[in-house]
Amino acid sequence: MRLSNARVGADVVDVRIDDGVITAIGDLGAADPADGDRIDLGGRWLTPGLWDNHVHFSQWSLQSQRLDVSPARSAAETAHRISAVLDETSSSPFVAVGFRDGLWPDAPNLAVLDAASAAPIVVVSGDLHSVWLNTAALELYGFAGHPTGLLREDDAFRVTARIDTVADDVLDGWVDSAARAAAARGVVGIVDYEMAWNLDAWRRRQANGTDALRVEFGVYTEHLDRAIALGLRTGQAQGALLTMGNFKILIDGSLNTRTAYCFDDYPGPAGGHGMLTVRPEELVELLRKASTAGIQPSVHAIGDRANTVALDAFEAVGCHGRIEHAQLVSDADLPRFAPLGVAASVQPDHALDDRDVADHYWSGRTNRAFPLRSLLGAGASLLFGSDAPVSPLDPWVTAAAAVGRTRGAREPWHPEQSISAVEAIAASTRSTVAVGQPADLVVTELDASVCTADQLRVMPVAATLLGGRFTHRLTGLG
Repeated sequence: MRLSNARVGADVVDVRIDDGVITAIGDLGAADPADGDRIDLGGRWLTPGLWDNHVHFSQWSLQSQRLDVSPARSAAETAHRISAVLDETSSSPFVAVGFRDGLWPDAPNLAVLDAASAAPIVVVSGDLHSVWLNTAALELYGFAGHPTGLLREDDAFRVTARIDTVADDVLDGWVDSAARAAAARGVVGIVDYEMAWNLDAWRRRQANGTDALRVEFGVYTEHLDRAIALGLRTGQAQGALLTMGNFKILIDGSLNTRTAYCFDDYPGPAGGHGMLTVRPEELVELLRKASTAGIQPSVHAIGDRANTVALDAFEAVGCHGRIEHAQLVSDADLPRFAPLGVAASVQPDHALDDRDVADHYWSGRTNRAFPLRSLLGAGASLLFGSDAPVSPLDPWVTAAAAVGRTRGAREPWHPEQSISAVEAIAASTRSTVAVGQPADLVVTELDASVCTADQLRVMPVAATLLGGRFTHRLTGLG
């Protein structure tokens, strides 16, 4: 294949692709039958394909099938939105998603959700770390007698695992649609941290034709021994588009659920420092076990104290890895990432959802919340993701949040922590447009390197190629 009239940086060139790899770039002269298909890009920009380094892909695929209550600003409004659409004759639990109660005037409670319906209702929080159930749902999932219906962390994850169980063929269809939608936004690969054993699921999906994305799948503590017994190692190919990823371990909660583990107390009657869900000595043991077996660790740490615990564990073991989220980082810990070989896998769009709740619960500390510029300045590697369904699986939205630190008409939030468009795109790519590189590419109507945040957010994507194969292509291109 030859891509002609491709704008790469300041140059308009031809790009030849053979067997999924870029083999020549420049003025390649007259058409050659050996080129195969010749696609005229018409001077559009050609850049590396995009990766989302942190998704929960099954949950993202399920999201489109559920009621989104994220606009609700109170428990009462949430219940009203549910009651307006709920079919009380259904025998299945009704699932809504997206509530964020950190600044609500009324706390989630049984009375208001019971009033919506006697049928089972489950409402999943926007950050995935809590679920709100009515009495019928509490009884259904083994939590009868719970005083409020609001379950957090491990209890919430157990309920989420139950409601996410749908027939394989149904879920796989939704996954395929979500994968093609991601490809239409220039995505060529994802890191899937779904809380399940993902190897078999992705093998099945790809065998059945889901081929729009490269997939790295993670494993959790409950599956670590199984992965080790199978000889799985980070980076090991499990198929043409499937690769073993990292060992993911959560050691604290989230800001919106007020379970992120912090040095300072949360304000309000509940107070407390959040939750450390894995003891430091246990974390060290798990990191050593995984890394010794060739599986790189990824540690979920949101609060500043959790990030310290995670970095201490990496230092004690001496292995490289990733910290997922790193939303609040102490000044003393910023320079530790680079020398320890720990990448910061961050989700910039969360800053725009969390700015108000952070100003309230992390008052006086938000200058080091979502500290992208500070991390880069300290030499840390940034890896961008969405944590979909917490934020949309769209790296352009992610980049826009990192560059602009706002959306809509609001003033930027801590603009001193913004980064450039070039730096943001680099955090979402794994290759370059160069000879010998994989032909994982995206064709755009604008030059992303000089775009504003508003332009990045709605970036027009003309085509996406995965290994030299079009996974998205506008009609008439070429």
